Amino acid sequence: MSGNSYYYRKIHSLLGVIPVGFFLLEHMLTNYAAFNEGHQGFIDSVAWLNRLPLVLALEIVGIWLPLLYHGVYGLYVAYTARNNVSHYGYFRNVMFSLQRITGVITFIFVAWHFFETRFQVTLGNVTHEELGVHMHDITTQPLLFTFYVIGVLAATFHFANGLWSFLVSWGITIGPRAQRVSTYVCMGLFVLMAVMFILSLTAFTGSDFQELPATATK
Repeated sequence: MSGNSYYYRKIHSLLGVIPVGFFLLEHMLTNYAAFNEGHQGFIDSVAWLNRLPLVLALEIVGIWLPLLYHGVYGLYVAYTARNNVSHYGYFRNVMFSLQRITGVITFIFVAWHFFETRFQVTLGNVTHEELGVHMHDITTQPLLFTFYVIGVLAATFHFANGLWSFLVSWGITIGPRAQRVSTYVCMGLFVLMAVMFILSLTAFTGSDFQELPATATK
């Protein structure tokens, strides 16, 4: 693998932003509808996604296969990577380490979340309309709520800090000043996304999500 590691890492970096990063942003907006528009708004957002043409093919080719490659290869990178204090300095090595740690946490979290939601829909145990109620049942359990908060914090940090690395490795932010500015922008993105995800989680715990809205049961 070492002879092709440069290309594997390039693909890994690219897929972390396109399409996996875009999927995370879309997922954030869909879930934020639970906080911003309530249960019916969340159902409408999910329904809109599932009305897209060739949605299953889009999921497999545009989300799950890229996510699987990024996750599995990312675990390999996390296992084999070594910090380089003399070259990057203390702050960047801390971020380097956090990127690997949050990558492992995110991999576990995404696998669990997929099993609890999308896979259950595939099995027919939960309908798309019932996802809000299902998330209510999950988030009202304190341990699972804590696990989800840790998971979304890890995922959003991993994406935002990975975006910084992507901009550097693809030659978009070259000089120290550009990289410093991108650090602020990426960390600001992390805070914004983390807040929106956590607000979504708290919304799912509300009584509005205990049962389907009347319009959804007709």
